[in-house]
Amino acid sequence: MASRRALRSSARARLLPRDALRAVLASLGLVSAVVAAPPGPDDWPCWRGPTHDGQARPGQSVPLSWSDTENVLWSVDVPGRGNGSPTVIGDRVYLATCDEAAGSQSVLAFDRGTGRQAWSTVVHASGAMRKNEKSTGASTTVAGDGERLYVTFATSGAVVCSALDPAGKILWQRRVSDYVIHQGYGASPLVQGGRVFVVADHKDKGRVAALDPATGGVLWERERPPAPNYASPVIWNLFGRDQLILTGCDTVIALDPATGETIWERAGATTECVTTTVTDGTRVYSSGGYPRNHVAAYRADGSGTLDWENGERVYVPSLLHARGCLIGILDAGIAACWDAATGEERWKLRLGGNFSASPVMLDDLVFATSESGETHVLRCTPEAIEPIAVNRAGDETFASPVICGGRILLRVAVTVGDRRQERLVCIGAGDAAAPRP
Repeated sequence: MASRRALRSSARARLLPRDALRAVLASLGLVSAVVAAPPGPDDWPCWRGPTHDGQARPGQSVPLSWSDTENVLWSVDVPGRGNGSPTVIGDRVYLATCDEAAGSQSVLAFDRGTGRQAWSTVVHASGAMRKNEKSTGASTTVAGDGERLYVTFATSGAVVCSALDPAGKILWQRRVSDYVIHQGYGASPLVQGGRVFVVADHKDKGRVAALDPATGGVLWERERPPAPNYASPVIWNLFGRDQLILTGCDTVIALDPATGETIWERAGATTECVTTTVTDGTRVYSSGGYPRNHVAAYRADGSGTLDWENGERVYVPSLLHARGCLIGILDAGIAACWDAATGEERWKLRLGGNFSASPVMLDDLVFATSESGETHVLRCTPEAIEPIAVNRAGDETFASPVICGGRILLRVAVTVGDRRQERLVCIGAGDAAAPRP
């Protein structure tokens, strides 16, 4: 009887929301505390979020003001250093990090509700690679599909993609390409359509590959132009077909995600790009800063036509597209808006400071975080920009903010004596700061 009751309860649990399902199954002893489930509407499963373009789920209510204490639900120390953004799936927050003294590279998991560290897995015990002082050995963002986590590191002269289960166990590792370090490595993996896409652009025979998410087997691969570049891949459905868009290495190219074959290609962009392109459904946008500054719009109908271009420096922070407008945060601290179809400038506003983090948009609000830890909250419409607030958390920020489930997650660094300490901070509605775990 007890067994039949348990089975009936389990059947009913399949109709419950994900969090309730986890609780019921765990209470029955049928599964461990970590249950694989696909990312939900309140998750942030990869670089630039669920829609891959920095747009948070509309209608969320989040604080518009905070500090190191105000509206802080929790704050936890993060060992090591990294520029990757938080990844949020279910009841976990994941981060890539690097112990620069040891050269080790790891993935960390934190409890989403309390910030307490759940587990830490060393993916590579040594071999982390970087040169630029603003770069790190963990500048990529973890991607997750609910079953597995995927992370890419430049280590010991190669780019390696690794898959972990939700409990932190390494499932497989795939050496994608040799890697010649120039500044650092920052191309986050993309999991979409039953494939994991990894890009390893560098000065000597770079590579892009599609991997089997279950085994790490190579589904297809092709060489990239020999040039240093840092942009992450993204897939957009344009003109009736999926297109894997890659920018940088002096070209903009669209590949068939299923085969790796070229759909269209256009000489342009710059040698080095950092940003991940966005689209208005007709065009894709390239931006970069070496050896020249530019923002450019390319027709994605197969022609690769250059519709417009300007000389603005949006080198590191990725762009936003909303309501027919392209919104950019220039590296030198200027917010700008252009008509997405024509490139006509709509407005500009000097924010001050330097920016490496990519902005996030929630409804008509843009959250842009500077390297000094200040997050500007800006109301942006096609007609005007209105500053709402400037909030500081920590002393330094290079990682892009995340907004999901009515909370804001920030990866910041503070100075403790003569020591730099990274922290993961959760901002949410509350009358008082929660104690640090």
